[in-house]
Amino acid sequence: MAATDFDSAISELSATIRTVEQVLDPAAMQREIDDLGEQAAAPDLWDDQANATRVTGRLSMLQGQLDRFNALKERVDDLSVLVELAAEENDADARAEADSELAKLRKAVDTLEVRTLLNGEYDEREALVTIRSGAGGVDAADFAEMLMRMYVRWSDQNGYKVEVFDTSYAEEAGLKSATFAVHAPYAYGTLSVEAGTHRLVRISPFDNQGRRQTSFAAVEVVPLLEQTDDVEIADEDLKVDVYRSSGPGGQSVNTTDSAVRLTHIPTGTVVSCQNEKSQIQNKASAMVILKAKLLAMKRAEEEAHLKELKGDVAASWGDQMRNYVLHPYQVVKDLRTGHEVGNTQAVFDGGIDDFLEAGIRWRRGADAEQN
Repeated sequence: MAATDFDSAISELSATIRTVEQVLDPAAMQREIDDLGEQAAAPDLWDDQANATRVTGRLSMLQGQLDRFNALKERVDDLSVLVELAAEENDADARAEADSELAKLRKAVDTLEVRTLLNGEYDEREALVTIRSGAGGVDAADFAEMLMRMYVRWSDQNGYKVEVFDTSYAEEAGLKSATFAVHAPYAYGTLSVEAGTHRLVRISPFDNQGRRQTSFAAVEVVPLLEQTDDVEIADEDLKVDVYRSSGPGGQSVNTTDSAVRLTHIPTGTVVSCQNEKSQIQNKASAMVILKAKLLAMKRAEEEAHLKELKGDVAASWGDQMRNYVLHPYQVVKDLRTGHEVGNTQAVFDGGIDDFLEAGIRWRRGADAEQN
């Protein structure tokens, strides 16, 4: 790359950094970090565990975000120095190093810029993801398991902890449904663009005649609630069932009725949890899931009312949002953003960052058109 091209690229990066800086407001972040640091240092902090968790979690998230921003600013400055040295000494190795660093910086700055778009009420929360197989029989169940693996692999690649609450296995292969949490700041804002109907087209491995099969799976993403969230559930509105946990093919996981199924009678919402051996622990986890889903339903009702007041709005989210085609050609294409990738295996192995980024930018554009 020529020196003038480097100068232009670095100028673009610097401009993006300045835009991100205006949104993040590092000075305000530092003031909040200092305040939270004082709270975290208080000797009686853990007398209120819910507040202690909130304080330490918020402090960790803000400090990490500020450190990443400052490190990126420093890397952009260092790149300018490296480019100058390469030009002065006509050093091919230094130019190659600058090329490599420029590509990495573009990706890192783009990622940070996308993070600034996650400013919704619950965007910075952790995520609760539910995947359900749809039309397509055993292929759909297998597809649901493929999607769960995709999200778990994506989480692992980013160092995010995944906690599986419930898995309901299909009889022949795959999953009827699964519910799991992704414990990471902004996991909800990031993964919420995955919500909707996913469609798979392939030669069915379960069809002895080798015919092409289309199958569907639904992905639901809601924010994981915090202790301070107020979602009241009256005892008379709740039905509690207990049963034995089971694994693939109906194999017993334990010999006690430790799994718990909760039904919210007024809405018909049903959740279950079997990840713990204790019935009490499973009930507590199931209540977390139920409250998160009820909160999401409340928000959906409020948003539907606002849309009704505003009238018919274009750029609405369709049910079918992404196609995974494995035959007769290979491509994964998002129907909202138009983003597509030919390496389907990489996507199923967790390589969905570009889809997430495109979805977040698309949603921001759709929101802007509605307002």
